[in-house]
Amino acid sequence: MNSDLFTTSICSDRLIQKAISKEYAHDIFTEFTSEIALYMGPKPPEKIEETFLFIDQSIEKIKNGTDLQLVIILKNTHEFIGCSGIHRIDSKHPRLGIWIKKNAFGNGYGLEAVKALIQWARNNLCFEYIRYPVDKNNYPSKRIPEILHGKMVREYKAVNRCGEYLDCIEYAVY
Repeated sequence: MNSDLFTTSICSDRLIQKAISKEYAHDIFTEFTSEIALYMGPKPPEKIEETFLFIDQSIEKIKNGTDLQLVIILKNTHEFIGCSGIHRIDSKHPRLGIWIKKNAFGNGYGLEAVKALIQWARNNLCFEYIRYPVDKNNYPSKRIPEILHGKMVREYKAVNRCGEYLDCIEYAVY
């Protein structure tokens, strides 16, 4: 299965999600800003080398069969709009992650990408439920698991890599 993950292409009406590659390093570096990362764990890269390191680590996790880290592009123009992933795909409770670049906000891309990811997981993985953690103050992202009938399974506090406190809700999508 691991080598197949590199050829994974998850298509929906407007989007294609495909395995991360260095081809998208500049886009990731430019678009993953402190504003985008505000409610997330990772810290935005200060140097392009940090983005290359993230991509290398993501590729290694794909090789190991633990994660599926993807880039999201528009189907009609191939414009990069963000990243998505299913982490711990070898577990009973994989975790979803997603971010969309700022100038693509408000188009429903996040919901569309997550729906497609969940459908792919249902067809390709064996799990009890998928975890979707979100900061409770990130209202647009919080709506995604709610629309998908996710059930809140826990609340917790966390500190992201920027030192900011997160007030997290974790949803289970069955």
